Amino acid sequence: MAQDVCPTRSEPSLSFLQGLILGQLSVVLLIAAFIKFFIFGEAPSAEETASIRATERRSRTLAHKKSLLSLRSTATQRQGSQPPALPALNKKKSSILRSNPPTLTIGSILDKTYYKVDSHQPESLDWFNVLIAQTIAQFRSDAQHDDAILTSLSKTLNGTSRPDFVDEIRVSELSLGEDFPIFSNCRIIPVDEDGLQFGAGKAFDPKQAAREGARLQARMDVDLSDMITLAVETKLLLNFPKRLSAVLPVALAVSVVRFSGTLSISFNPSNPSENTPTKMTFTFLDDYRLDFSIRSLLGSRSRLQDVPKIAQLVESRLHRWFDERCVEPRFQEIELPSMWPRKKNTRGGDEIIANIEQSINKAHGGAIAKEARQELDTETDGLRYRRRPVGDDTYSVSGSMPGSLPGIDMPT
Repeated sequence: MAQDVCPTRSEPSLSFLQGLILGQLSVVLLIAAFIKFFIFGEAPSAEETASIRATERRSRTLAHKKSLLSLRSTATQRQGSQPPALPALNKKKSSILRSNPPTLTIGSILDKTYYKVDSHQPESLDWFNVLIAQTIAQFRSDAQHDDAILTSLSKTLNGTSRPDFVDEIRVSELSLGEDFPIFSNCRIIPVDEDGLQFGAGKAFDPKQAAREGARLQARMDVDLSDMITLAVETKLLLNFPKRLSAVLPVALAVSVVRFSGTLSISFNPSNPSENTPTKMTFTFLDDYRLDFSIRSLLGSRSRLQDVPKIAQLVESRLHRWFDERCVEPRFQEIELPSMWPRKKNTRGGDEIIANIEQSINKAHGGAIAKEARQELDTETDGLRYRRRPVGDDTYSVSGSMPGSLPGIDMPT
């Protein structure tokens, strides 16, 4: 009988109302924590952020160098274990062409240009700064008279990569700055095929550099202090549970206020056997400094201005974009055109005079044609007025006397 008795059911410790209140309080606490630490959180100082980023870039560069050195040692061991290769067959050279001069190594190039890698002082690039400033000034002048750069930016920002929850992006401000970058402290250093400095901390050995296929690289310091600004406006769209359930206006302005770093430039010679042209490669060392000024505005009525977390996210994304493209070990490679003089590339001389005359004729073609027509009409009218009428002709038969010849007036 005792086994047939049902056990008493324990009552829940919290009622439904208490659970609802506890759930609402937890949601409110989460929202408050999000607003406090995400929206109104204090951003770290610029010096601290720059130091952290520089440490991360340096560790990435060192890891890349270690991996390259390990791959080289493995390749050297494999080459030592392989049998020697058969000598290549010598092809008979033409007796008409002169024998080619010996290939110039970096040691002979440095000797012929009187450049000592170990003792040469860094050079200033004042002339180069003037040329770069003229180029940038012309670019800024062209951008003010033509909306090509604005159209290109609008197409890029509203391309296929724009997500669905972002409305059309409109450029509200664009400033290309007023100052120019300053290049200085240029020096030439030998580097290996992977771009690492050759014989760091040791005296330069031209023979060893020629054996290991080293090449020359120019390194120069770059410094720019300016205000290059791009400001955009858009709207964040909430399409759930129905389309355009909510709309949040967003305005963002990003300004580059300073950039300083080390630029590396080198040339890769062409290879006729592989039909590869001459290429120029450039990259920035990992010790660069890039500072931004980011302003943000959220909402239409109760606006949130200059949210620190948004500035951190945008700045981090911009640094990552720059690091992934032209910061060592990554680099940009540009193919160079042929430097041989060609007729189609020749400019100057009589061609300049012909172009000036053609432009003048195009600009004042209507006035010149009108003046020519007026001169032609004047000359035609003068010829018409100088022609004597038939009735007033001296030699016409107006009153011939008897016995006179027809067509001749006899004197009285």
